[in-house]
Amino acid sequence: MCCLGCKLANNVMEANVVYEDDLITCILDIDPLNEGHTLILPKRHYKDLEEIDKATISSIMNAAVIISKALKEIYQPDGISTIQNCGEFNDLDHYHMHVFPRYTNDGFGWVEPINKSQTPLDQVKASIVDKLNTISM
Repeated sequence: MCCLGCKLANNVMEANVVYEDDLITCILDIDPLNEGHTLILPKRHYKDLEEIDKATISSIMNAAVIISKALKEIYQPDGISTIQNCGEFNDLDHYHMHVFPRYTNDGFGWVEPINKSQTPLDQVKASIVDKLNTISM
């Protein structure tokens, strides 16, 4: 087990575990954006979202709801953000979802791409719908 995410999710390395079940482990981020910033990691190794089985996806989403409720009650934030990054933007090389409290003017922000898409939405929709019709769930 050489993957850092696998080690953290399976309690091979020390982490601040706040919740876990048979499929996932939720730990505090060691470099939190805001207090309570939690990572949800599958115990089985997956790199990207589309690789994950349905039971683990369900467990991840259930944990996101549970963690969100707890963070809201503890910190009374203005909102909650949930984020996951795949491909080259997955800095852990193991799927993980961030769940963290947000506050007005906390400095966290969405940065718009320099070159935004100019393709008409009806064309984008047609491409996605066509592809979805070929993907089995």
